[in-house]
Amino acid sequence: MDSNNASYNAGQAQGQTQEKASNMMDKASNAAQSAKESMQEAGQQMQAKAQGAVDSAKDSTNKN
Repeated sequence: MDSNNASYNAGQAQGQTQEKASNMMDKASNAAQSAKESMQEAGQQMQAKAQGAVDSAKDSTNKN
């Protein structure tokens, strides 16, 4: 009986470890996706600001 119990407990521990590892991988993946989206948004904002600066420069040039 002790051997079966120990084997069962080892299986339970392995399953819990795999579940925790899976959860950690999911969290890491979510963090990476969030960082990617933040960088894309920052890039779009920078592009919009640069385009605004270009448009402003063109307007200034055309006024003269």
